[in-house]
Amino acid sequence: MFETIRYEVKDSAAWITLNRPDRLNAFILQLNREIQKAIKTAERDEGVRVIVITGEGRAFCSGQDLSEVDENMDHGDVLRRQYGPMVKALEDCPKPIIAAVNGVAAGAGFSLALACDFRLVSEKASFIQSFVHVGLVPDSGNLYYLSNLIGYAKAMELAVLGEKVSPREAEDLGLATKVITADSWEEETARFVGRIASLPTKAIGSMKRLLKDAPKRTFDEYLEKEAYAQRMAGMTADHREGVEAFMAKKRPVFEGR
Repeated sequence: MFETIRYEVKDSAAWITLNRPDRLNAFILQLNREIQKAIKTAERDEGVRVIVITGEGRAFCSGQDLSEVDENMDHGDVLRRQYGPMVKALEDCPKPIIAAVNGVAAGAGFSLALACDFRLVSEKASFIQSFVHVGLVPDSGNLYYLSNLIGYAKAMELAVLGEKVSPREAEDLGLATKVITADSWEEETARFVGRIASLPTKAIGSMKRLLKDAPKRTFDEYLEKEAYAQRMAGMTADHREGVEAFMAKKRPVFEGR
């Protein structure tokens, strides 16, 4: 089904592992398309309540594979047919997406991590805006996400200076949800994934939509969107479970319905 990624579902989580370790999981057209396909597959699977993206080997993703770059290529066209559809799949997915950043996330690999809802970061990882070093602008939604996460000034600083950002610096900036030591990476990542998978999935999807939609709306428009989202959440089995568990003074067991 896939050649450049591994896709597996376990414990209600879809794991998408970029699998080009000999090239530090650098992007080629096939990898972009397979990530997009995997996101859509997980989105349609009712048994999947959270999606995890990580990398095989010592890198998360080193960005574009420069062996595929042609000096005559139209970089804008590459974004429209290759990178844009990939990040749009992440943007539109209602399920929570976790980037398990196990190693370097450079260029469009940094963008991929930014497009996720959470970023678990290994102490061995790093982020770098490598675009400036080859005379290009950050792409794949990079500055859109970065400016929303850390503001104009810091986003401009990272983009223009192109310096490596350590895990602790990423945490201080608000880019890292959690920094995890190497010896507890698998255990802590699995624990966090399990925690997100246990939450009311449909409510989380509505939260994502509200947060992404808020800057585009007037306050009155937002309140109407909020009311609709709450109406839909109130009709879910997870809402009923939550209320019943609260009244019974017990821990709710959500099923993502």
